[in-house]
Amino acid sequence: MTDLKSLTLSELEALMAQLGQPKFRAAQIFSRLAAGVTDLDELTALPKSLRAQLGESCCINSLQCLRKQVSGRDGTVKYLWELTDGNAVETVLMRYEHGNSVCISTQVGCRQGCAFCASTIGGLVRNLTAGEMLDEVIFTQLDSGVKISNIVLMGIGEPLDNYDNVLKFLSLVNSPQGMNIGMRHITLSTCGRLEEMRRLAEEKLQLTLAVSMHACDDETRSRLMPSNRRCGVEPLVAACAEYFEKTGRRVTLEYAMIDGVNDTPRHAESLARSAAKIGAHVNLIPLNHVEEQPLQPSGKAAMKRFCDILSSRGVNFTLRRSLGGDVDASCGQLRRRRETEQLKGGSNESLRHN
Repeated sequence: MTDLKSLTLSELEALMAQLGQPKFRAAQIFSRLAAGVTDLDELTALPKSLRAQLGESCCINSLQCLRKQVSGRDGTVKYLWELTDGNAVETVLMRYEHGNSVCISTQVGCRQGCAFCASTIGGLVRNLTAGEMLDEVIFTQLDSGVKISNIVLMGIGEPLDNYDNVLKFLSLVNSPQGMNIGMRHITLSTCGRLEEMRRLAEEKLQLTLAVSMHACDDETRSRLMPSNRRCGVEPLVAACAEYFEKTGRRVTLEYAMIDGVNDTPRHAESLARSAAKIGAHVNLIPLNHVEEQPLQPSGKAAMKRFCDILSSRGVNFTLRRSLGGDVDASCGQLRRRRETEQLKGGSNESLRHN
């Protein structure tokens, strides 16, 4: 069955033409899908005969909320969604002064093996479809009752490992006939897939590319991120420079602050040099501890020393406040807990933490 939510407006128009229907029917369907309809019978603007035709080969997939955890500290909301095949992914709603951001997953699991991330435990299961990613945004907005203004592709999975579906999702969520979220309000995070970064640069989209750097010397970065062994820091920095040159969009370097691993003055100097080469903005992130991993967040003194060095070198940076620490905010933790409970025969009933 074809999931209608994964079809672009032009693909829906082609489908209507095949069914002998006028072109405007596609726009009717597209707008209602973006509003969150979950059943063909909810497309009441369509004739019953057309709904019956669509039902023969098409469906409208949706997500089911397995768990919802709300932070009592900052209002961050973490969702565990069940997909139609029984797999689960996470979405996080974060509230800022500038608007409401949703961090979405792009894959079930991940193959990258980063040492600080729960998403990669158990490896990659499958890619998400464009419609499933769109549903993460739609159903988070519907459940929370707040308007989503910003999207971050930084949840479970490596977005550029799911390149085609991610590009289609971006087209869907950006469409004026749909959710109409501007590209400048979307951030795509990658561990550094060089070939796909170059492909993305050719698209000349006005989104923000965030590269998960976490160290700017090969020894440390390879320890934290096995993907670095394939390319190395210097080629990655060069690819970032190429991306900026082709798109005019400044790259953000994501940097998780990890106690005793990448937070020394030597690491700060190395990061400052790399950022200066490409005029990057640096986003420092206190590590969210993952139960299965021994790594711990940097202490306040180490973070201050690190920030002082970046500031003295003229680096444009932000020290991100830690959100959702009391609701398993680190990517993959809630999904991992569900899998552990299933193995033990535990309950999957919805939880809420206040």
